[in-house]
Amino acid sequence: MEVSAGKKIYFLSDFHLGAPDYKSSLEREKRIVSFLSAIQPTAAAIFIVGDMFDFWYEYKLVVPKGYVRLLGKLAQLTDAGIPVHFFVGNHDMWMRNYFEQELGIPVYFEERKFTFNNKRFFIAHGDGLGPDDNGYKLMKKVFRNRFCQWLFGVLHPSMGIGLANYFSRKSRQKTGSSDEVFLGEDKEWLIIFAKEKLAKEHFDYFIFGHRHLPLDFKLSNTSSYINLGDWIKYFTYAEFDGNIVELKKWVH
Repeated sequence: MEVSAGKKIYFLSDFHLGAPDYKSSLEREKRIVSFLSAIQPTAAAIFIVGDMFDFWYEYKLVVPKGYVRLLGKLAQLTDAGIPVHFFVGNHDMWMRNYFEQELGIPVYFEERKFTFNNKRFFIAHGDGLGPDDNGYKLMKKVFRNRFCQWLFGVLHPSMGIGLANYFSRKSRQKTGSSDEVFLGEDKEWLIIFAKEKLAKEHFDYFIFGHRHLPLDFKLSNTSSYINLGDWIKYFTYAEFDGNIVELKKWVH
């Protein structure tokens, strides 16, 4: 894909809509929609890199209620011919074909490689990559298992979604503010992962979400790791103008 003059590719992640309560989630959703409207005239493509929702599960005939402002805006963007790409995160991994059928948005369950204007991009939500975190990696395998997903789907939506929201809140309470601290180059597992990947194959940019802390880290003279932050506290995003990627904050 070539990014023409005056156009940009935008990257953002970690909205966690639905958390921690309806009021704050709705305010955040409106802010995201306002941002998407503002970038629409210059958007060559938009990448949402995971955890759009704090929880999402597609039953055969049911999806979680709410989020109509954002979903309507995404439909408007794709109807206007602007490509939107979505990478599932650890909070919304239970997607099926709703986004593809209703919104025309491809959904990616694994990392993907893209080339824009001869710049190579490695894009993923970031969960389960790098060393350690073996407990989560095991949990991810369970959640991705088709049979386990079917078992959850047997539950009535009121019970299933209520249970999932409860454990999501507990997980956030356990994590606390740990995402707000840069751990250092030798302990940031996505930096470690990117360096190992870079030793085998060149990428100009590694774009991740998941970490919640906005980061623009130089891996080498020709490669950078960008963490997109979130839309809970930081309201940050990245944009590629055809030459460089910059990490920015939406102030509105």
